Amino acid sequence: MNEETTDVGAAVAGELQLLNPDVRVSRSLAEQLLDPEFIEVGASGRRWTYEEMLAALPEMGGADAEGPRIEPSGMTAAVLAPGLVHLTYETAFGGNRARRSSLWRRKHGEAAWRMYYHQATPVPDGEGQNES
Repeated sequence: MNEETTDVGAAVAGELQLLNPDVRVSRSLAEQLLDPEFIEVGASGRRWTYEEMLAALPEMGGADAEGPRIEPSGMTAAVLAPGLVHLTYETAFGGNRARRSSLWRRKHGEAAWRMYYHQATPVPDGEGQNES
């Protein structure tokens, strides 16, 4: 397995972990996956910082192990540079869809991949899945 494949696999695995209810309700697990410099622009347009996201994640959609799950589809990845992977995909949750984009980075000398940036954009009603 080459380094790019390994890097993409690490980013995809981290992204999927962040969608898991067990991770969403655990600050310590989420801290391992979010970069301390993390920023998100949510589907609502709100800007989230690392601390704001860690505090809110247990109350956000998809955090209830007994409730509906966030369903990802169409995930694609590109290695932008050594230690930087860009993921794009769609999610469905509670009748709403969003297009998502994440940047995962591994700082020089560190083993851990962490989400550095995330953006979600609502998909308008009636628009086909994964359309441009």
